[in-house]
Parts: sequence; structure tokens; C-alpha cells
Amino acid sequence: MESRFVDETIIEVCSGKGGDGAVHFRREKFIPRGGPDGGDGGDGGDALFVVRNNLKTLSHLKMKHSFRGGNGAPGGGQRKSGRRGADVEVPVPPGTLVKDADTGALLQDMVAREQPWLFVRGGRGGKGNWHFRSSTNQAPRFAEPGGSGICRRLLVELALIADIGLVGKPNAGKSTLLSVLTNSHPRIGAYPFTTKIPNIGVCHGYESEFVLADIPGIIEGASRGAGLGLQFLKHISRTNLVVFLIDLHEEEPQNAYRMLEEELEIYSPDLRTKQRLVVGTKMDLADSADRLVALQSALGDQTCLGISAVSGYGIPDLRARLEKMLAGAEQMS
Repeated sequence: MESRFVDETIIEVCSGKGGDGAVHFRREKFIPRGGPDGGDGGDGGDALFVVRNNLKTLSHLKMKHSFRGGNGAPGGGQRKSGRRGADVEVPVPPGTLVKDADTGALLQDMVAREQPWLFVRGGRGGKGNWHFRSSTNQAPRFAEPGGSGICRRLLVELALIADIGLVGKPNAGKSTLLSVLTNSHPRIGAYPFTTKIPNIGVCHGYESEFVLADIPGIIEGASRGAGLGLQFLKHISRTNLVVFLIDLHEEEPQNAYRMLEEELEIYSPDLRTKQRLVVGTKMDLADSADRLVALQSALGDQTCLGISAVSGYGIPDLRARLEKMLAGAEQMS
């Protein structure tokens, strides 16, 4: 599963070519010199993007990276039009960003689109020689060629859609908390970087439900390429709330919070302006209560909760606080 997670890839998307118009003349018994009756070529197929809720990654685009609309068929005699080319659909998961591969310019955000997005139209079918008859040219021997399709190289990115993003150092307890709060079953282990891909889950609150995303642990120097977490921070860029999980088993947990705050700000100043909650984890271990007090003191007026995902200590309070903060964020937006 982890090796197949793809959140960024380059694809080529092309619309179909229009069919050529026909050069044809009416030939029937007793009418040896019938006029032009060449039909029009069919239009080329369009290229569209469609959101599929059952897709969770972009791995299908990694395997098939070229999408082409069908070409229109050429026109025929007796003013018959050619068949239109088949449209091509590019299926993507919710939260996909479509960008120009060369410039990086955002072309479409598929986060909230319910209808297919028409990316490029197919080439128009060429007109047959029937259209070009005139009083001065009653037997035109030319027709219009079909219009060319359009090809674009696109950078397709996935930003998971979640209400809450969980950030913390490796082994801070993010995956364990996610498994307790939601129906998710992420890999959990007592060694660094257990989480190598983002995990998401749905938490059923007391009056509503919300989606949480757990990203790989962030270490010092992540903004310079260290560790795994930084490359996945885009998956919490859409969140309404960022939860900092601080391991109270560390000697000075306040330093861990400062490091996380600094790395997030370097990645994107916008993340620092998001609503946040600091949560001290592993309250079931010795000295955790004293370290929670030290962490709260370092945070000043900012609220800090203490929990243990193993024993369940503080989990009901955390669930209620998250629900309340999200409700406030929705009212402000």
C-alpha cells in the first residue's frame, strides 16, 4: 500500500482531431454531372476531468499517463457527416489540483467540483465540398481539413481533504490517536517513521463528524529535506485546524513544539495562521504530568491538553474540544 501511494505525477492530455471534410460529387443514374455533396467531418472528442470519490491516490495516473480523445471520422458522400470522436475522461480523487507542467500555474482545483470539468475541446470537423459550391465554382474539388486536437502536459497533485491535520515528531502518537478517534487502522510501531504516507479517518463527534489526517513525523531540518514529513504538509494545507502532538516522554517537550512551529512556518507562513491546538501525549508514562505543566507554561495563554491514547485519558475532552473548535471555524468562514 505505501509504495503505491502517489500524490503527484505528470500526464499528457489531448483532445481528438476533427475529421476531414469530404470531396465528393453526386453520381446517380441519369444525373451524370451531379453537384458536390461531400459531407462534414466529425468533431474530435473532448478531454474532461471527473472526480471519483472511490479514488484515494493518483497511482492510476502513474500507470497510464497519456489520455487522448478519439479522432472524428471523415465526411462521406451524400452530405453524410463523419462520426464524432469519443470523449476521454481523466478520473481523479477529490482534492486534486491540475497545473500546467511547465509553468506550475493552477488550472483547476477539483476539490468541490461535482460536474466534469471540460479541459479542452476536440478539433472541429472540416466542412465538405458541398459548402464551397457557388455560382462561379459549381464543382469545388477541395474540402476543409479537420481541426487539430490540443495536447497539454499537466502536473496533477493531490491534497487530501481533511478538517484537522495532525502534526508531530516521529513517535509522538499521531497514528495511535488517529486509530482511537476514527475508524482508521494505520500502521503503528515503536520506531521512527512508522507512518510513511498520509492516513485519514473519520471521527464521529457528539453532534457532528469530521475528518482527520495524520502525516509522517516532522524532524528538525525538514524544511531542508530531512525526514519524510515536509513533502506531505500539503495534505494539511486545506485543514481548518492543526493539532500539534507533543510527546511528553521527552525531557523538554516545549522544544519539540518550537521546532514544529518553525518548520511549518518555513514551509508555508499560511499554516502558522491556522487555528491550532496543542496536545501532550503519553500521559500514562512517568513524569508526564510535570512535563505537561512545563509545556503549558511555555505556551502562555494557548490551551494545551494532556491525553493518553493508550489508556483513554483525556480522549473525551479532546474529542469535544475538536468538535467545538471546528464549529467555531465554520461560523467564522
